Order: sequence, then structure tokens, then C-alpha cells
Amino acid sequence: MKKFFFLYLLVLSPLLFSQNSYHLSLKEIITPPIRTTVSYSAFIDNDLAVVNTKPFSINNSFWLKNPNKLNRVNSEVDFSSLLLIEQLELLNKQSLFQIQHNPTLERYIRVFLKDRRESLSKLMDKSIYYFPIFEKYLDKYDLPLEIKYLAIVESALQPDAISPSGAKGLWQFMYNTGKEYNLDVNSYIDDRFDPLKSTEAACQYLSKLYKTFNDWDLALAAYNSGPTNVKKAITRSGGKTNYWEIRKYLPEETRGYLPAFYATYYIFEYAETHKLTSQKSDLSYIEIDTIHIKNELSFSSIQKHIPIKRELLKSLNPQYKKELIPFSNNEKYVLTLPAALVSHFVINEKSIYNSMSLSIKTFESSAIIKVNKNNSHIVQNGENLNSIAKKYKISLDQLKKWNGLQTDFLIEGQRLVITNKKQDKDDGEMISLK
Repeated sequence: MKKFFFLYLLVLSPLLFSQNSYHLSLKEIITPPIRTTVSYSAFIDNDLAVVNTKPFSINNSFWLKNPNKLNRVNSEVDFSSLLLIEQLELLNKQSLFQIQHNPTLERYIRVFLKDRRESLSKLMDKSIYYFPIFEKYLDKYDLPLEIKYLAIVESALQPDAISPSGAKGLWQFMYNTGKEYNLDVNSYIDDRFDPLKSTEAACQYLSKLYKTFNDWDLALAAYNSGPTNVKKAITRSGGKTNYWEIRKYLPEETRGYLPAFYATYYIFEYAETHKLTSQKSDLSYIEIDTIHIKNELSFSSIQKHIPIKRELLKSLNPQYKKELIPFSNNEKYVLTLPAALVSHFVINEKSIYNSMSLSIKTFESSAIIKVNKNNSHIVQNGENLNSIAKKYKISLDQLKKWNGLQTDFLIEGQRLVITNKKQDKDDGEMISLK
């Protein structure tokens, strides 16, 4: 997949991402795009009746500095290469992966330990919530549990991570690959952001890649750059099938992908040795629960009756792009909440749904404008809401409100109100397009 590998390696490189290689500007590295990055150290304040959260960020970036600088490490190290070799040998004995010491892997480990200790601790904090999810599905598909560390390399455990190439979620699926593994994407929902569905899809894809190459190193390389690039590297190497022997024939970002994965695996397994500790998140996966939705719901309607901050609500339900949970007789949509708040929802369920219904009615009655030939635009082939809004110098929000639009879908020939100014008298009718 062409993904966020260096979401991770941006908390350590502006190069090296998965599914597709891409580069970030210095400005993007210093000030990354705002994302929902809330840790799960939440608690209920009985006096304020809110759930508080601590903001989470990874040093204004994601995971690595330029990999070309990996050899610039401090010569005064806290542990010897001999000790590292011994520790890696022990990991190799208990793993299905081929973990062998080499200078490249040692450089990655030393850089991570030297320059990203605080970030590693925060990732350990987030892993308390996410790792049980990963392990559940890895076990279901009989995959090595160590693969849970791959999500750190992919997305730095940010469920709403988006790469410049369009890969999304914890496992950085591109649109077409996501569709291939039943990850739905529409105006309201993007399953690539769903921790459960995307993890299962990643397991399915990794299972397929392992069956193709019968080697976990090559399977992970293929997850990053695609199986075609791995097959080409094997051919160019003269038929060799060892990752380290074909590494120089792989795309640039994939050359650092496996060392980053092994370095992360090692550091998490030997965290105590290096005096790395998590900050102990107050909310773990076993402390959340899901509720099947019986009708359309907005986050704002939920917040009116449930003591939870929006940041936490969004972090637990990142798949709902518009902060709106749709309803369908053919699909089951769920709301994820801290288990301690499920009873609040059940007690206030009727009021929550009534509040949502009232807000929709109020919106429809107050915002929609009668359409007539003088205040409207006929949608042409190839147009979209953004282009129409720009054409008439109005905001996208105004265009949607005036026309009662709940989605971004348009039909050629559809007439849209493009002004709220009074026009010449002309009979029209109230419209509500959905």
C-alpha cells in the first residue's frame, strides 16, 4: 500500500512512505496538518459533567528525520553493539520474522532511542488502546502478533492519518485497495478510519501477500510498495529472495521500511532496558463499548445528553467524516463510547434521537430558499459544489444550506439556489434536495 510509512518516519523523514512515495516540505514537517490526535487518557468529571482528554502530538511531526542522516548518531551510546546483537538474537528465536543484526538496523535503533524518546513514550501510551484491537484480528487470521508494530510505522497510531498521496487511517489504505477489502467510502463514512474494519482489512491483505511471497520480510515490503515492486526487485537481483539482498533494488521508501519496523519492534520489546515507559492511558480497549444506531445521529445531539468532549467522541469514532452517523436498513452503524457512558446513552436514548430530529426540521425550515429561474444555477456535466460556489463567490456552507443539501452528490440538470437576495417576483417552490 502507498501509505503513511513515514507518518512514522516523519516523527523520525520527509521521505519513505508506503503505497506511494511522497515528499513533505520543511513547512509541513515543522507545522503538520491539524488532525484529530487525542490520547485516550480520559476521565469523567462529575462536577463539570464532561470527559476531559489530554492532547497528543508527536513533536510536530511523525517519526523520523531524513534517513540519509541515520549515520549521524552520537558515538557515546548507552548500550553496546554486542548487547544489541544478543537482544536481537533472542527476539529472532521467538519470532517468525528474520531478525538479524546489521549496521542499518542498528543505526535506526540508535537514532530512535537518541532523538525520539518522548515520542516513543507517547506512542506506548496510545498502544494501550490500539494494540489489543490489532492482536484480536492478527490472532483471528493466525498472523504474527508482532505485526501490531507495523501500524506505528504506518500512521504513528493516528486513526485519522492522511498522507499527501491519499492513503488514510491506521493502516494507510489507498482508496482502491480499501474498496478491494470492503472498506466503504462515501460522503459520510470512510471505513479506512475505522480501527476495527481497517485492521481486519490489513490482516486480509497481509495474509494474501504472505501467500504470494512465503516470506514475512517480503510481505511487509510489498505492503509498503506493492507486490509488483518486490517482484521486480527479486528479478533485478538475479532471483534472490532475501529482503536485505534485494533492498537496493526496492523503491527508496521501502529500503527504510523494514528497518523502521524492526527498530520499533525491538524498542517496544526492550523498553524497560532503555528506561522507556508509557504514561498509562486511563482508557483501554476493554473499557469501551459499542451501540447499534437506530436512526440518524449527529455528534452534537449526542453531546447534549452525554458528558463527553467532542475530541474524544471523534477519536473513538473517526470513520464518521461529517460528525454524523447515518442510518440504513441495509447497513449496521455503531457508536463507540467509553463503557462508563453507555448507560448515559441508554437512559437518554429517546431524547438524543428526538433532539436530532428537531435539529433537522429546524434546519430545513429556516435555511432552504425557494428556487426560481432568477436565483438559481443549472448543474452542468463535470461541475461540483466547490466549483459552483467559487463561480458565484459564495461559501460552500451557504450553497448547501440554501438548497437543503445533506450530501455532496449532484445530478446534471439539477437547479441550485445560488443567492439569498430577493429576485423579481417569480413563483417557485420550496425544495429539499438530499
